[in-house]
Amino acid sequence: MKVTLHPAAEQDIHEAAAFYEREGTPIVAARFVAEFKRLATLLLEHPEIGSPRSNGRRGFSMSVFPYTIIYRASASEIEILVVKHDSKRPGSGARRS
Repeated sequence: MKVTLHPAAEQDIHEAAAFYEREGTPIVAARFVAEFKRLATLLLEHPEIGSPRSNGRRGFSMSVFPYTIIYRASASEIEILVVKHDSKRPGSGARRS
């Protein structure tokens, strides 16, 4: 099993890390990226851990940062579709597939 990122999810992570580097410090940005990687590994180990959403998607909130990972799990991969800030509209990134 492997983790894949939708190209827009990669952009979501880049933008969040850039924000934390700009508004905080490079250390905070690195912590954000490390937390994302830790959760991606956790999702590999426990694909059903996230809350069910529409269209076979699941959501899993970061505990340290106000972001939610929206993903789809299959037998062969965890496909991360969206990494969204929790203050964004609920449907933010819903069209990614």
